[in-house]
Formats: sequence, structure tokens, C-alpha cells
Amino acid sequence: MKHIHSLNHLKNYRSALRKNLTPAEATLWKCLKNGQLQGRKFIRQHSIENYIADFYCASEQLIIELDGQPHADPMVALNDEVRTQRLTELGYTVIRFENKLVFKYTEDVLAEIARHFK
Repeated sequence: MKHIHSLNHLKNYRSALRKNLTPAEATLWKCLKNGQLQGRKFIRQHSIENYIADFYCASEQLIIELDGQPHADPMVALNDEVRTQRLTELGYTVIRFENKLVFKYTEDVLAEIARHFK
């Protein structure tokens, strides 16, 4: 299988995204970093092919995406569907949460993430 993770041409972009997390990403990251969720290791802004996942857990093949207002746009939503389909074809599970849920129902979001653990 060809190399599809952390492609070099996306390195600077991934780094910039990690330095400029959205408020929702920063909030969820506080709960996921350092194996805080059932000992699972998550990383931020990990690329698979040309897609950059907000959060990725390699041991679970799990991708977490946080969606803000732009994802309500029909074209953005269509791109999200295509992206999710491709990542699913590659064997990953993709789960999405609206940003507002991370703030309002953090524990429920974490529980939903944990439900996807093997």
C-alpha cells in the first residue's frame, strides 16, 4: 500500500492548523490529548491522502471532524460527504460533531467518541 499518511506537501499546512485551532477544536483537544479518553492517543490535524482530519486515533482508525457554520453550505456539505466516503473506503470511521455541541455537551461528545472504540 502506498504511503498515505502525513504527506510532505501538507506539512506546513498541518502545522499552521495546529497553531491556530478553532475554539471548538481547542476545547475538544483539552479532553483528548495525553490519552485522557480511555487511554487512546489522538493527534491533531493529521493528513490521510490529501485530507486533513481534525483529530485522528490510529489505534481505532477513527477520525473526528468538527463542523462550524461553513459546513451548512450545500457545496461544503457535499465535499464533506465525498471526503467521508473516501476515508471510509480506506477503512476509517469518520464521526462529525457541530462545534456548538462540543461547548454545550462536551461529556456527551466524549461518550459518543468512546462508543466508536473497538
